[in-house]
Amino acid sequence: MHKFILVFLLALSQWAMPAMALVAGDDAHHITNVMKQQFDRPDAPLTVDPVTVVGSYAVASWTQAGKGGRALLQRDKDRWVISVCGGDGLTRADVLQTTGMGADAAQKLAKAVTAAEAKLGADKRKLFASFEGMVKVDAAADHSRHVQHGAHAAPGKL
Repeated sequence: MHKFILVFLLALSQWAMPAMALVAGDDAHHITNVMKQQFDRPDAPLTVDPVTVVGSYAVASWTQAGKGGRALLQRDKDRWVISVCGGDGLTRADVLQTTGMGADAAQKLAKAVTAAEAKLGADKRKLFASFEGMVKVDAAADHSRHVQHGAHAAPGKL
C-alpha cells in the first residue's frame, strides 16, 4: 500500500511540477519557450534575446535565418501570449499604446527595450528593425505553418 502511494505521489509530482514552474519560474525563460514553440525550426533555429518584461507586458527581440524582429507578449493568467510582431515600432511608447497598453506601461517598456538592446551590436539591432510593418497575432491560431517568423507577405496594420 505504501509503495502504491509513493508511486502515485511521484506521478502526481511529475504532472504538477511543470505547472508550478510556470507560475514560479523566470518570465524570460517562459517567453523564450513560447517563441521557440511557435517559430523554431530545425533548419532555422530561433534566437530570442533580449527579453524585456515590464509588468504584464514583454518585448522579445528575435533573429532567425538572417531575419529578425520583435514580438510583444502579454501575460494571460499564468502564461505568456504573443499579441503583435513588429520591428522598431515595438520600441516606441506611442506604438505600444496602440496595442491597448496604458501610457505608463508603454513608456517603461519602450525605455527598457531600448536599454536592453543598447548592449547589443548595431548589426543585431538592424536585424530586429528588419521586420516590416506590424502583424497582430491571433493567440488561437496555429502558427506551425509559418515558413519563417517575419516572412509575412503582407503585414497587417493594427
